[in-house]
Amino acid sequence: MSRHLSEAAKHAHHAVTSNVIHVPSIRYLGILPVIVMLGGAVVLLGMSSLVKRPLRLRVATATTLIISLTAFGLAWWQWADVQSRGPYTTIDHAVVVDGLAVLITVLVTAAMALSALVAEGYLAREGIDGAELHVLAMVSAAGAILMAEANDLVIVFLGLEILSIALYVLTAFNHKRTESGEAALKYFVLGGFSSAVFVYGIALTYGATGTTNLTQIASFLSHNVLVHDGVLLAGMSLLLVGFAFKIAAVPFHMWTPDVYQGAPSPVTGFMAAVAKAGGFAAFLRVFVSSFGVLASDWRPIIYALAIVTLVVGAGLAVVQRDIKRMLAYSSINHAGFVLLGLQAATARGVSSALYYLFAYMFMVIGSFAVVTVMGRMGDADHDISSYRGLAKRQPLLALAFAVLLLAQAGVPFTTGFLTKFQVVIASVDGHSVPLAVVAMVSAAVAAFFYLRVTVLMYATSDEPSDGVPDAAPTVTPALVGAAGGGRTMWSGTDAAGETRTRLNAALLMEDDASAEPASDEVETTTETEEVTRIPVPVGAAVAIGICVAVTVVFGIIPAPLVDFAHRATLLFLP
Repeated sequence: MSRHLSEAAKHAHHAVTSNVIHVPSIRYLGILPVIVMLGGAVVLLGMSSLVKRPLRLRVATATTLIISLTAFGLAWWQWADVQSRGPYTTIDHAVVVDGLAVLITVLVTAAMALSALVAEGYLAREGIDGAELHVLAMVSAAGAILMAEANDLVIVFLGLEILSIALYVLTAFNHKRTESGEAALKYFVLGGFSSAVFVYGIALTYGATGTTNLTQIASFLSHNVLVHDGVLLAGMSLLLVGFAFKIAAVPFHMWTPDVYQGAPSPVTGFMAAVAKAGGFAAFLRVFVSSFGVLASDWRPIIYALAIVTLVVGAGLAVVQRDIKRMLAYSSINHAGFVLLGLQAATARGVSSALYYLFAYMFMVIGSFAVVTVMGRMGDADHDISSYRGLAKRQPLLALAFAVLLLAQAGVPFTTGFLTKFQVVIASVDGHSVPLAVVAMVSAAVAAFFYLRVTVLMYATSDEPSDGVPDAAPTVTPALVGAAGGGRTMWSGTDAAGETRTRLNAALLMEDDASAEPASDEVETTTETEEVTRIPVPVGAAVAIGICVAVTVVFGIIPAPLVDFAHRATLLFLP
């Protein structure tokens, strides 16, 4: 009897223990920045839904700044914790907090704060109220941070989708522009296809290694030799395609020019900085850390990918007249430079890639802040001819844009010079000298289109100084009555936005043949130009000032940023 009771007790205990839910240990400091960004987005969305009218832009911007700066401060707290205790994983080893994760978190939260400042003036100018743009941007930023912290391919995919879906909506945010909707549709279709390819790559990798955890994948590959590695190589290739689409590497860049041109300008700057940072962070973590044993298999592919990305990005940017399309191809060229660090697959390569991403964030957000201001109402005036003579009208704005463009060209005493120098040296150290030569040649080609816009801003002549003539002015006739006869006045607006008025002397003759012209101006064709000063919102001015200051100060004193990237690499690679 007692034996049956003991057996029943054992069965009961087994049933109870089998129903216990395993709760993984969570170190909340590791995920606090993501929680703050997502929770802040929910709070801001709730605030906007509880008021009858759309939430005021100043309230939405101030709330976004508070949330972003809070996450920024938490990232530095993580940095101090990682330096003292070392990298660690949390949530059942699905999330890792190390140097790479912290640096990208600092980058993304800073980009979110700067983009919020730029977006306020844009939304006010376009007459768009509410906090929807801020909410979507914070959700997208949280996805980028999650990609950097992911220690599992499934978490990488979740971060990728959180980042991308919000960007699809942000691209189409300005419903008043048809181009925004078209760009968003193209981005969504191609992005969905790349996500499917990425998921298939995860499935094949799981089939070859038996796990999706990045640490376990690295351990499996270091302790086992696969006789038939076709499935693993196929999975790795598909993962590479998914990452290449997100970072806009050639030939997976087709979406970039149209999306950059059609999206609202503040969104374009945010996308160029945050999407590239999140994509490269996961790219580095998966390939350098987990697939490091197979570097001899994937480094040649990255080598070829970097070459075509550098050449196509620089070559096609030269022929662009739309400033946003030019910066889109410029971002493709910059992605090629970051690929140099990835292809090196060394500590110096990773460090140079992280430093490049951090410095590029300030350059690109500052550049698109200027583009946002120059876009005027409707955000459609982006022909490079509209920048002619900007230095005469608004010298500070022209100076800021010139500094940011020259920094992207790699001019000394800016962060852009040292970033290019670092990745080229890492490529040479990795015995990829031909790739380094191609990178330097592409930098020389890229300098042309950066200098072209800079020279255009400081040009004083009416003649085109960019090598391409302006579009013919659009004119509309207007009949003006006058005593004793009729006069015809032709007025129109040229491609630079300058109002031109022409009076035809032959048509200014009075009906009375004996009458003389009232003045000498009647006998000749006169031309007047009306120059308007473009207002610069306070938020955009602050963002531009911060970006220029960081670009110049850390270009002259590069040690803090270089040391940050170097320490982050040491706390990332084993």
